[in-house]
Amino acid sequence: MKSYDLRSDTLTKPTPGMRQAMAEAEVGDDVYGEDPTVARLEARISEILGKESAVFVPSGTMANQIALLVHTRRGDEVVVGEGTHCMHFEGGAAAAWSGVQFAVVGRGGLFSAEEVLAALRPKAEHLPQSALIVVENTHNLGGGRVFPESECQRIAEAARARGLGLHMDGARLWNAAIATGSTPQALAAPFDTVSVCFSKGLGAPVGSALVGSHEQVRAARRFRKMLGGAMRQSGVLAAAALYAIEHHRERLAEDHAAARGFAEVLADTPGVEVAPVETNIVLLKTEASASAIAERATAKGVLIHAMGAHILRAVTHLDIAHEEVLKAAAVLRALIAS
Repeated sequence: MKSYDLRSDTLTKPTPGMRQAMAEAEVGDDVYGEDPTVARLEARISEILGKESAVFVPSGTMANQIALLVHTRRGDEVVVGEGTHCMHFEGGAAAAWSGVQFAVVGRGGLFSAEEVLAALRPKAEHLPQSALIVVENTHNLGGGRVFPESECQRIAEAARARGLGLHMDGARLWNAAIATGSTPQALAAPFDTVSVCFSKGLGAPVGSALVGSHEQVRAARRFRKMLGGAMRQSGVLAAAALYAIEHHRERLAEDHAAARGFAEVLADTPGVEVAPVETNIVLLKTEASASAIAERATAKGVLIHAMGAHILRAVTHLDIAHEEVLKAAAVLRALIAS
């Protein structure tokens, strides 16, 4: 039976060209700062995002948690959108490592400058102090929603007027750039630090980067070492990320088109509400149990993720072609309708 795996865009396997780049990578000991391929990756990411410096890390979770450590002190408060990854999906790391608490604003991952200002704490010794604003773009739990560029500018202006830091969790920033026609540099511009992921839509097996000022990245390297993320001959992994950046960014438009096609097939299915699709993630609100549907779908060869009691998520990626996505949608539609 043919299987269609739409659980996540982290499931991709390295392409033949990527494997070749990994096999041929020039390497050194990156803990000593001597891996030339890692150095090229960090320079390239800094260039693409328009920041002074970058550091290569094993995961997006580590990149975000390092950003929190760079921007905050223990007891500080971080303003985030509903369901933000660094609060929701990172194992409580912010409480464990940074010792911060979160103030949640907005709905569905999006929020406004006015909502940020309303959430900020006044200066008082008996209150936690607002220190950082985090924007997730695109927003995973929001169904791959793109955070409006104009609102990011307004939030940045409000933050700087109050002396707050700004971090973007841009794990899928590449998707946001393709969806809007903007550049990664323009989307990253309002923020002090930005994390980006190579192992989601870009298809690399491992790795993320954190970019910012020279001073922030020097601090980030120290925290990376403390968290166990300093790697040795990591040019093998950096080579995959470099290949992904140069060869797989533009093709993300194909994943977006496939996601829209998937949503269209399921649009009129009884018992299902399909959320608007902006990038490569499709959310389905179901009347029946999402986990029960996911289990039955798996038995039919369609792997889909239950995100909640009545929410299913499908994510398109480079390892599943457009026509296969449509076939998977048809199987799921028939299963739900039955």
